[in-house]
Amino acid sequence: MKWSQRTDAGLVRKSNEDSMLVALDLGLLAVADGMGGHLAGEVASRVALEVLERELRQNGKYRQRPGEALRNAVGRANKRIYDLAEQNNDQKGMGTTITACLLDKGALWIAQVGDSRAYLIRDKDISRLTEDHSLVQELYRQGGISLEEMANHPRRHVLTRALGAGPAVDVDLFCQEVKAGDRILLATDGLTNLLDDGEILMLAGHNDVEKVVGDLVRESLSRGGHDNITVIMAVVE
Repeated sequence: MKWSQRTDAGLVRKSNEDSMLVALDLGLLAVADGMGGHLAGEVASRVALEVLERELRQNGKYRQRPGEALRNAVGRANKRIYDLAEQNNDQKGMGTTITACLLDKGALWIAQVGDSRAYLIRDKDISRLTEDHSLVQELYRQGGISLEEMANHPRRHVLTRALGAGPAVDVDLFCQEVKAGDRILLATDGLTNLLDDGEILMLAGHNDVEKVVGDLVRESLSRGGHDNITVIMAVVE
């Protein structure tokens, strides 16, 4: 599998609280966007991906039920973050998004909590594979705001779901059929708040995935780089 990944603190934030994971032997890709004071967001996102990978590696039968295994691993990551926050005052209130993809025999399983995203790019089309757990997404779904208003809404960063917010979490699980040549793109909102789906597709047209990832990050920085930016792209073989 061809793949590339990059993370950047951006031009405003002093630290980078995003984390990313590529474990090719598991067929696992994941990004996480942490939140919380005293660098607790950095802890939350890192722990989420560490637990995710460890749980899947320890589950020798995860290929029998990949979706269930992925969802359970994310649930255990949530519990670990919640427990750490309860035990350490400096980490109270920490949390993280997670978007994790598990490729298994032509099927892509996606576990989602928060507003990081997974996309499928096939030929000249882009499809969003996840749904944001955010206040503006809820308002849009209920008809309270338009699609255009979502992009500039003053509360667009407010999440309705995140890892670590409670001892248990509702994990969205999706399954997408994939074929050779398909591109899987994972990104935190440092990218997706600045580039819409069409702009992402335009920059993703090059065959060199490392160039695509670099171009996406550079374009986000050129537009202000207001947040941490993390991007992973992988090509299905």
